[in-house]
Amino acid sequence: MAFRTVKSLLVAAFSLFLIIFSNKLLAQETAANEAGKTEQSAETKKEGAINPAKIILEHVGDAHEFHFFNLNGHPVAITLPVLLYNPSKGISFFNYSKFDEGKEIHDGYLVATEEYLKAHNLEDAKDAKGQPLYTENKIYAADANGLPDLTTKVYDFSLTRNVIQLIIAMVILVWLMNNIAKKYVSGKGVKTAPSGIQGLIEPVVTFVRDDVAKPNLGHKYERFMPYLLTVFFFILINNLIGLIPGIANVSGNIAFTAMLGIISFIVILWNTNKHFWKHIFWPPVPHPIKVIMIPVEIMGIFTKPFALIIRLFANMLSGHIIILSFICLIFIFGAMNAALGWGTSPLFVFLAVFIYLIEVLVAFIQAFIFANLTAVFIGMSFEGEHGEEAHH
Repeated sequence: MAFRTVKSLLVAAFSLFLIIFSNKLLAQETAANEAGKTEQSAETKKEGAINPAKIILEHVGDAHEFHFFNLNGHPVAITLPVLLYNPSKGISFFNYSKFDEGKEIHDGYLVATEEYLKAHNLEDAKDAKGQPLYTENKIYAADANGLPDLTTKVYDFSLTRNVIQLIIAMVILVWLMNNIAKKYVSGKGVKTAPSGIQGLIEPVVTFVRDDVAKPNLGHKYERFMPYLLTVFFFILINNLIGLIPGIANVSGNIAFTAMLGIISFIVILWNTNKHFWKHIFWPPVPHPIKVIMIPVEIMGIFTKPFALIIRLFANMLSGHIIILSFICLIFIFGAMNAALGWGTSPLFVFLAVFIYLIEVLVAFIQAFIFANLTAVFIGMSFEGEHGEEAHH
């Protein structure tokens, strides 16, 4: 009740704030229109305006570098290796910094950055279907005129920031679990109380065993504990690393969640039995209803992993978008009026920090939900056995 009251007060205060300042902005805009600004100043303002959609998409998307911030107009970033294969040229391996932010052609390749496309009047180029002819930030082979050669196929096997973060998460997971396993082998945590990081991880492992595996998998829970623990900790590590500014949001990438969902889908189908498939193709309902239920049950086989994929992807992506939206609002309001930008910045910073703290909680919740639903779906795959055991 108290939380709802505070939330209502915040909504009311924020609404009043927007009404007051929207009137002020409207009055300023009317005065500016009456005074009449020159076309040059209008163009300058347009060029200086930020593009929130571009900033947000660049942050949540993949890239060939870890970009942290700009210092005196120069980016502070860690560039990553580029591995390209061209059937007519072979393999090329070099650092992404050789492109010099898309201004240089290196080893016969170029990057179609936004600045490059504008400089060569290619940003509006479209194909016969009306689709953009060039993909921004994609690596192309350069022709004799220094333009992207669309006839040459380039295969990009580069180590992007998503790949690097996945490797880092895997190393952390393997090191963490091996370190804890060695302590158990030596007797720590068995004959004595757990120590160090072992005392932090053991309650989590116990939680997954008692609240995820046992209730959903019954006597077979030990067989699936390695997979459930691997999925839980791998997702959790990537979720937490993704909250570090400048680092990739791997959990908000549909390819990452899709692979986890496909692996769970294989595990689910691998453990099915005749009772499961009988329920799918001959559900225990009246015969006229079977015509409807059989397609629905078949579709349900694929909607289970799809739910795992979309749930994790959407939740981890939306949090980053909300945080970036609040930060961008500071600069949008500042472009309207400097005093408005400074006046609203504390509110938007507070909201961004608040959502950031919630994202830390969501990182744990989404790892738990993925592992729990996976256990539920695996338990459903060998349904019927529980009833036979109870009868026996």
